[in-house]
Amino acid sequence: MKEYKTLLWLIAAFGILYYLPIEAPRFQGAIIEAFRLSRWYAREHVLLCLVPAFFIAGAIGVFVSQNAVMKYFGPKANKALAYGVASVSGTILAVCSCTVLPIFGSIYMRGAGLGPAVAFLYSGPAINVLAIVLTARVLGWQLGVARAVGAIVFSVVIGLLMHLFFFKEERAKAAQTQAVFGGKDEPGDRPLGQVTVYFLAMVGILVFANWGRPLDPVGLWFVIFKAKWLIASGFAALLGFCLWRFFGLKLWRVVAAAVPAVILAFLFPNHPIIAFAAGSAGLASLTFFGGVELNDWRDQTWGFAKQILPLLFAGVLAAGFFLGSPESKDAGMVPNVWIQSLVGDSPQTLLTLIGRDGASLPWLNLLWPVWTNFFASITGALMYFATLTEVPILRGLIDSGMGQGPALALLLAGPALSLPNMLVINSILGPRKTLAFIGLVVVLATVTGLVYGRLVS
Repeated sequence: MKEYKTLLWLIAAFGILYYLPIEAPRFQGAIIEAFRLSRWYAREHVLLCLVPAFFIAGAIGVFVSQNAVMKYFGPKANKALAYGVASVSGTILAVCSCTVLPIFGSIYMRGAGLGPAVAFLYSGPAINVLAIVLTARVLGWQLGVARAVGAIVFSVVIGLLMHLFFFKEERAKAAQTQAVFGGKDEPGDRPLGQVTVYFLAMVGILVFANWGRPLDPVGLWFVIFKAKWLIASGFAALLGFCLWRFFGLKLWRVVAAAVPAVILAFLFPNHPIIAFAAGSAGLASLTFFGGVELNDWRDQTWGFAKQILPLLFAGVLAAGFFLGSPESKDAGMVPNVWIQSLVGDSPQTLLTLIGRDGASLPWLNLLWPVWTNFFASITGALMYFATLTEVPILRGLIDSGMGQGPALALLLAGPALSLPNMLVINSILGPRKTLAFIGLVVVLATVTGLVYGRLVS
């Protein structure tokens, strides 16, 4: 059977290569879009989002005790506390569907129960205060409120259902972890105050380095946006203080690691990412001089990067090939006109495209609301949305005829899922749990969009 499978894979690969439509303009454009999206992702998200997230995930693996995670997020933890904290975590982190993955993986591998971990996985990118405010301003307050309420409820419901679906496995995992650690904290745990300040510094860097530009150039959000690099620099200085005072690094080493970033910030004030890259390199270099704890931090961080980055890049390439990039319109393998025709208020645009008369398909009008919400959920789950980008994309789709129900379905499924995100989740949870999570998100988004569409119509 193994040889037959190999033969079938070879035949399939041969068939794909033999019939590859390389002369078709659509195919050529999709290839360019795959690399355009990958370039955009590398420029906008790897350094500013993923690098801080990897450092945070590595720190969780080293400096947060297993029993602390089990106490607050384990299978036997207080459910109200565990799900309550997990369901609103996105208001603090404001991360995208890919940036949340290293932190989710670290929490889950440290012993967090599947339910709270999945609630955090969903809520991290879904409950972004700035994105919800922007949704209300651009798409209407009804969609803004529905998105906020739906995201919080979804995170809790999906987490609870995942816990119930895999209850036996979760109970076995809890028993195994308890047997290994025996209810005692691991040696070397640091005081809670030190750990809190240390994580506050890293989360502050992640949040403010990625603070999005608000729609209006006035108000508090815009003031924070204008000062975001100054605020992020303050948190970086706090992190340096932690490394000096809490981890015993010599002050001159910390200062020497920060000097290149400071110089580059003054030389290239309009390109802060250059200074950010230098600061990240400086931080990585410091982990070679701080003893066992910082060495472990470096190793944990690198371990997550090795596991996650290749899958993310492969997923981004695939997403760009099929659906295009934010910099282009209608350039992926799937034409935008088809997506717009499949999420409209009526099937008329689709019928026009395929040259059919609606009178001959009366059942289509009956099933259309279910289909549009389901298709919007599936499309949102496969597309990659960076933080805040889903709002202008949806604005364009609504202006092209997208209904309110499908718009909410896409808002609830899109930010929390993406093709790159699915590949990484599968590597952490395995195919069964990954498919269950994706299925729950899509089904709940479909049903919610259908109900919301009926209420506002």
